[in-house]
Amino acid sequence: MKTIPPQLFVLEMANNHMGEVGHGIEVIRQFGAVCRQYPEFKFAFKLQYRDLDTFIHPAMKDRSDLKYIKRFSETKLNRQDFERLIEEMHANGFLAMCTPFDNASVGTIESQNFDIVKIASCSFTDWPLLERVVQNDLPIIASTAGASLEQIDNVVSFLSHRSKNFAILHCVGEYPTADDKLHISQIDLLKQRYPNVRIGFSTHENPANTEIVKMAIAKGVNLFEKHVGVQTDKHALNAYSASPEQVKAWLDSARYAIKVCGVGHERLPTNAAEAASLLSLRRGVYASRNIEAGEALTTSDFYYAFPPEEGQYTANDCSKYVNFKATQALKKDEALKPGNVRKSDSRAAILSIAQRVKRLIAESQINIPGGVDLEISHHYGIEKFDEFGLTMITVVNRSYCKKILVSLPNQKHPEQYHNQKEETFHVLHGELHLTLNGKTEIHQPGDVIVVEPNVRHQFVSPTGCVIEEISSTHFKNDSFYTDETINQNPHRKTLLTYWMD
Repeated sequence: MKTIPPQLFVLEMANNHMGEVGHGIEVIRQFGAVCRQYPEFKFAFKLQYRDLDTFIHPAMKDRSDLKYIKRFSETKLNRQDFERLIEEMHANGFLAMCTPFDNASVGTIESQNFDIVKIASCSFTDWPLLERVVQNDLPIIASTAGASLEQIDNVVSFLSHRSKNFAILHCVGEYPTADDKLHISQIDLLKQRYPNVRIGFSTHENPANTEIVKMAIAKGVNLFEKHVGVQTDKHALNAYSASPEQVKAWLDSARYAIKVCGVGHERLPTNAAEAASLLSLRRGVYASRNIEAGEALTTSDFYYAFPPEEGQYTANDCSKYVNFKATQALKKDEALKPGNVRKSDSRAAILSIAQRVKRLIAESQINIPGGVDLEISHHYGIEKFDEFGLTMITVVNRSYCKKILVSLPNQKHPEQYHNQKEETFHVLHGELHLTLNGKTEIHQPGDVIVVEPNVRHQFVSPTGCVIEEISSTHFKNDSFYTDETINQNPHRKTLLTYWMD
């Protein structure tokens, strides 16, 4: 099945064959010699078809005083001439493309070896012609000059519903187009409005201008159309058709713009020189004291200073999710490197926890105030969070306190007690297995349980649960775990502020 290739440049002959098949062949050959210098691009040559016997009103056929009737009549070619031009296009590496202006011409296109069919701007909402064009499987390129957004919506919908392979072109139907009439930013509008449609640009600016193509490429266009011709002693070029020399300059500008714009669909590839330069300007991580092998480092155990040593960790490798553990003894002011410390990064695990908590809250259909922190308790380390842990959202903490507790399925909250705080648990969602002073009871949504000071409590939920906790003021130094190793773990909590979105 024929398709519209990537990075396609369409050269529009229109009537610039001047009604002479020999001149048309020379035009194709001269531009073929130019285009073969750009193997990274695909090219198409385009003709225009009008069945003049039916296209022109019978009473108007002899009106040589009318500009377009005179031009169409004087440049008329027969079918064999056009087939000779199509043959020459393919011989020079071009795709063959044609614009029909009437239904009969669509039939001619179907009987010849064309690769793409074009809808001119004047025919953009010619519905009888469009209905005829979509009866074949050729890909379609349509120009939008003069069309309203409503009309473009209708044509895009028409072609999309018929599963056609098509593209639309921003186009200004003024020949040539003055710079202030080009409105290149219409490309942005079309790309935003039709994100699943390929957007191109049909150019009619002064053919000596090589800047416009750069701007369009910078906006993401990779489909272009330009009028071309070859000037001879007999045939002059019109004001909007480019010569072979002008097309070469145009394609040189396109090539340059593509090189400069580079990669845009993903983050740019690694630049080794850039990476080395940036690394040399970073702050290195250095031990602030003598450290024994096996020690877990806190932020007070290291500092950041310039310049960095080769291969060491830098400040850019550190965040609240990163922890270091010494694998060998370090001296004060020694650089931290992969050879003397082990680095662990919990960011992915923390973000996964936040996502799972959000899903459980959404399942419970409970509304959470915006801007509140998510407090993640990982009593025995983040790697054991699914077995032992809890997440808490503090709504208010004054002389009274309200929290939302979220326990993931089968996650245990270790036994603890408070000397000052009295808590009331209101089960909002899920099943809660709560143990108070060694006695376990199962609670369902709607149950309310009071936990008095000094009462040891622990819980687990086989389904995952959401609990509203209402209590007296919460004090940071008023939570005591019966497992002393938890009390001695200063890194058992992580706070997330921006987790709701």
